[in-house]
Amino acid sequence: MICYSRVDSPVGLLILKSEGEALSGIYMSGAYLDVPSRVPPDLHRWVLDPEAEPLRETARQLEEYFKGERREFDLALRLDGTEFQTRAWRNLMEIPYGETRSYGEQAERIGNPRASRAVGLANGKNPIPIVVPCHRVLHSGGGLGGYTGGLDVKRELLRIEGVL
Repeated sequence: MICYSRVDSPVGLLILKSEGEALSGIYMSGAYLDVPSRVPPDLHRWVLDPEAEPLRETARQLEEYFKGERREFDLALRLDGTEFQTRAWRNLMEIPYGETRSYGEQAERIGNPRASRAVGLANGKNPIPIVVPCHRVLHSGGGLGGYTGGLDVKRELLRIEGVL
């Protein structure tokens, strides 16, 4: 069964999705005017259950993160993607709080130094942003690059972590 909950945050409404005992998605729902709503089209088929685990724990940990009280997440995750995508996403979780990497550095760390564009595409498909911190990856010159939730959200997450 797929369950979900809604969490208000400094970056807008977040929709948390779980499948079984694992968090499987975080959707940012139109936090800023320049970003269309990211509400999943099949949300009507999911069960609203904010008390379901790991949704309740995810909400708690996100609240601590936004208050600056949490630097790492400790959650069971379900990362569904290609082998390359899951390698890229797992590598994102190795970037420490308050630090950034370039797309090229991330590509090198997953063993494919010429794959910086592919890394960017994989990061753009990250199903669990914030917890899997794709916001910590920037262009080699320090530019923000892209972000599924919008650049204002990426800036805010980096500001929370003391990067900006």
